[in-house]
Amino acid sequence: MNTDLPPDVVAFADSARHSLTRLGGVDLALRTEVDRDLREPVSRALASIGAFELDVRGDLDELLAGAQLCRIAGAVALAWPVVDELLSVDGARLALINPAAPRVDHGDLGGEWVGADLDGEAHSLEFGEPRSRAKLGPFLMPASLGPARPPVAADDVARHLVLGSWRVLGSLEAALDQVVEHVGARKQFGQALAEFQAVRFAIADASVAVRGLEELAKFTTWRLVTASAAHHSADACALRLHAVDTAVAVLRTCHQMLGAIGFCDEHDVSVLDRHLQPLLRLPVSAESLALRLVPTVEAHEFETLFS
Repeated sequence: MNTDLPPDVVAFADSARHSLTRLGGVDLALRTEVDRDLREPVSRALASIGAFELDVRGDLDELLAGAQLCRIAGAVALAWPVVDELLSVDGARLALINPAAPRVDHGDLGGEWVGADLDGEAHSLEFGEPRSRAKLGPFLMPASLGPARPPVAADDVARHLVLGSWRVLGSLEAALDQVVEHVGARKQFGQALAEFQAVRFAIADASVAVRGLEELAKFTTWRLVTASAAHHSADACALRLHAVDTAVAVLRTCHQMLGAIGFCDEHDVSVLDRHLQPLLRLPVSAESLALRLVPTVEAHEFETLFS
């Protein structure tokens, strides 16, 4: 099976990576925590590469281009709600929420927001004052439910979960790259950390986990276009659940390899980890995703790479 991305998608991804990295990468995300006006250059950069013109509800190439944009956004901890923007509904950003305690990443940005739960029940969202400088999810905003809106299509919810998983993948790839560089350069007991067998095994396990997530993300994205609509929700929930599980394991390994420095913002892994937390915890926990997935498996709506 050929899982290579189409040339046009690769070209778009290269352009997006160049533009978003040139802005300042993870360092810009860290500075934006203090000065939120720095998100304005991010918006302009996204507009300049045509990000807001992508139709991720369209054909497979458009969806893959959106997926790669989300992947790159994760790699640089981009301070912008890319997934919510790509799936806007009538000009309003679409956020997936838990109605019992709605919270939205970058909810303080201007413009209209729609919040939908995993069943598609939707409301307009209203926001209060931004939180003080929180470390985990520094742009996360509590919200209150406004007037009810027409239900969001199940396919939009599925695509939201899938594109968010691509963003998780990008963050994990960037974190793992940082750790590989660190263990190759850091020396203890007269040799590089990478020379120790236990370190090699841990890095190998993390690398396999990330590559596995990439393959499942490609498979699920393809299924959103080729499989019947009845399967989309199960596929998307399974991918998001696997993305969360993979992130927990890979980030644990990254922090173990970096030691104390991995919890300091002088290192990119700390920033990537902190900014990733809303995606790993919202709209619902991994346990809730698993509980949603079980009935779909019993109803034969779920297929795997090996089915």
